[in-house]
Amino acid sequence: MSAPDPTGQPLLVIIDPVARRADGESVRIARDVLCAGAVAKICLTDGPEDVSRALSRRGRRPVVIGDDRALLRVVGLLHRRRELAESALSVVPVGAPHTVALAHALGVPRGPVAAARAVLDGAPHPLDLLVDDSDGVVLGEVCVPDGYVPGAAPYAAGAAGIGPEGPRHPDGGPEGLDGPVGPVGPVGSGSPDGPGEPAVSRRQALTAGGHQSWWSPAARTARTALALLTGPAARHSLPSCTRLRVEADGVLLADLDQPVERVTVSVVDGRAEVVVHHRSADRPVRARARAVTVSGPDFRYRADEVGAGPVRSRTWTVRPGAWRLTLPR
Repeated sequence: MSAPDPTGQPLLVIIDPVARRADGESVRIARDVLCAGAVAKICLTDGPEDVSRALSRRGRRPVVIGDDRALLRVVGLLHRRRELAESALSVVPVGAPHTVALAHALGVPRGPVAAARAVLDGAPHPLDLLVDDSDGVVLGEVCVPDGYVPGAAPYAAGAAGIGPEGPRHPDGGPEGLDGPVGPVGPVGSGSPDGPGEPAVSRRQALTAGGHQSWWSPAARTARTALALLTGPAARHSLPSCTRLRVEADGVLLADLDQPVERVTVSVVDGRAEVVVHHRSADRPVRARARAVTVSGPDFRYRADEVGAGPVRSRTWTVRPGAWRLTLPR
């Protein structure tokens, strides 16, 4: 049993629905540890509206049990309410490893017991924040353009998610050809939770009716090609070069006549570090500034694990020490 919370402040434990479905046992363990060490109000949320209502309860320290997206949702909501600096946030990461990579990178311990104990025994640490000109927040990194490839970026892999049906692409479709499929039609046409025929496994499709069905090697090859041509990677593939104008505190780092492969923005020591990868240069251009502006023809970008755009201009400004996260002492 954990020692009582030294702050004496009651907890507002917000449990994300995705975490409950993905790993209910870890959620139960974290909840039990928190309730044993502090007075806690448990909120089982089902959507953003429930989270907003829960955060309206004043006088309690917010604790998020969920993945990186759940943490981002709470930080963004409190920022838009201008309440982010009022109290320290805590998080118990629950989810597949790639969906909680950001929380661990910020210093939150692995495992529900260790993370819950850090909530009770830890101390608030001020952290910097990137805020864009549409009032969006970034805790980790921005990547322009949004050329999401699973496993290619530190936090972007979390966008694929792991739901009850298995791995999902950022646009919500099934990932790869190993998940459930309907008995006929395109990959993902049937799902237990959606319209169409009930989902069946590959083995069931092969043996239905006691004979080899439509899932022949030729059909398998055709469906693989179709998935590659129509899937999210085809729609949002990373261009070989992009024409962007990049400025750091007004200093021009790249212009439209200098095609770039990738631009990343992150917070380092209270400044925004921008890295511009030019197609024709051996080494990227690096700079640190208070504000970074990227502009050009319609482009998409990925902030932490969330895709956004298309936009023609976006400015990210550093807010030093804008929020506090409870971490081990």
